[in-house]
Amino acid sequence: MLSIDPTSITERENYKFLTGSIIPRPIAFVTSLTENGVINGAPFSYFNIVSSNPPMISLSVQRAGGKQKDTAKNILLNKEFVVHIVDDQNVEKINQTAASLPHHESEIELAKLTPVESVKISVPGVKQAKIRMECILEHSLELGGKDGSPGCDLIIGRVIQFHIEKDIYEKGRIDPQGLAAVSRLAGANYAKIGDIFEIERPK
Repeated sequence: MLSIDPTSITERENYKFLTGSIIPRPIAFVTSLTENGVINGAPFSYFNIVSSNPPMISLSVQRAGGKQKDTAKNILLNKEFVVHIVDDQNVEKINQTAASLPHHESEIELAKLTPVESVKISVPGVKQAKIRMECILEHSLELGGKDGSPGCDLIIGRVIQFHIEKDIYEKGRIDPQGLAAVSRLAGANYAKIGDIFEIERPK
């Protein structure tokens, strides 16, 4: 077995080890608003559940050369955002939003996604997602890079409204096959829901 000190290798090599090992990763498609009201949209696979009481999610927005991404800027400015689950029907459009656009241009328009009003916050969601969650900023944390400057923005959001497509919801549960969420692997690879099996937890 290889044994590697992460401080002895490059950031890119650490990235490859992490994204190749921690799989599959759920993908959040996040919408936010700029200070001028432009709808920003971007996918993130550094994303997961933090708590169910209250319902909270985490989103890690990596910086490039120490520069904060638009999503993090917008969330820290407005304290609101919407998280969507990426599925096999919307993944192609969502992938288009990963393009680097100027701050004043909308990835939602580029990908021809349909904005839909939120119930409790000012940030719109998109119609093409089977699940979306209206969130408010609970906490943010700058995490350092190798040189001591921030390498990413860790965002903790509190979910204040769920939107779930009726067809995938039954008896208090979400149908995983109906949701058909896709996950991120390494490189340009993604995965769909495969075989599902049960293991009872010990009592």
